[in-house]
Amino acid sequence: MTPLDGANIWAFLLERYGERIGVKRRKPALQNLEIIFNATFRLANEVGFRAMNLRDLCRETGLSMGGLYGYISGKDQLAEMIEEVVRHATKEVPRMFAHVEDPLDRLEALIRASIFLSEILQPWFYFVFMDTRALPPQQRAMAKESELYVQTLITGLLDTVEPHPNGAAPLLAAHCMAMFQDWYVKRWKYRAAKVTPDQFAESTVRFVRSHLAAARTS
Repeated sequence: MTPLDGANIWAFLLERYGERIGVKRRKPALQNLEIIFNATFRLANEVGFRAMNLRDLCRETGLSMGGLYGYISGKDQLAEMIEEVVRHATKEVPRMFAHVEDPLDRLEALIRASIFLSEILQPWFYFVFMDTRALPPQQRAMAKESELYVQTLITGLLDTVEPHPNGAAPLLAAHCMAMFQDWYVKRWKYRAAKVTPDQFAESTVRFVRSHLAAARTS
């Protein structure tokens, strides 16, 4: 289960920004959104998002400038749409496990889901992490709020698991976030070591469990 994936993410953007997108034929609109954002991620990785311009994007996508303006008004909107995808997915994942009563089970589900989601949407998460400073101020604030939202949820769940390390829940939650980010920012490192998403998620869960186990013996 995932709120967004490679198949439905373009429909999400088309629905969310439908009033802005001038192309009304659904099939070509979905195809061109995929082309535009995949090209954006390639250029951002090659030359940096700040350095790229819309002419670069036209060349990379094969769209004319007028065709490109049918989907975006400029680079700021591109960055806004990328951040919106990450923020929406980040907010939706915890809701998927709201029915899980045991706090430890819910915590483990949230950890695994967060890692799997960042694997599915790796270019989107990577962009927000690496190019947050390229976002408009309001979007920068929203990107930070999304990260803190998940960290706060993890902290809250850790506080309800008994026993837990006294006063350590916020720091342990921050360590979890750092591990999530290492997974999608330094993906090359784990590919080289042949580490799968399941293995990484299991290792992260064991890390949290070891801290909770230490609380039982302290």
